Amino acid sequence: MTQLKDGLNGTRADDMQVSGNHYKEMPVQPWAVMEAVLTREEFVGFLKGNVIKYSMRAGRKEGSDDAGKAKHYLMKLNEIQAK
Repeated sequence: MTQLKDGLNGTRADDMQVSGNHYKEMPVQPWAVMEAVLTREEFVGFLKGNVIKYSMRAGRKEGSDDAGKAKHYLMKLNEIQAK
């Protein structure tokens, strides 16, 4: 199985977190659970919705890295669609 890599640093979406460590400290990432319990179509929709949400919010919420979050969800979406 080929994983798409971030062209800048070669990391996968699962290997990074934007804005803190609150998810990385969990034994299982929330989107790993979502991927397991949702259909592929539902999970892709969840990822697309978050790309849209964070892209539209970028630059509007002080102290938030919404552009980084949008990129993170887009990386995960690309990885899922490459499977």
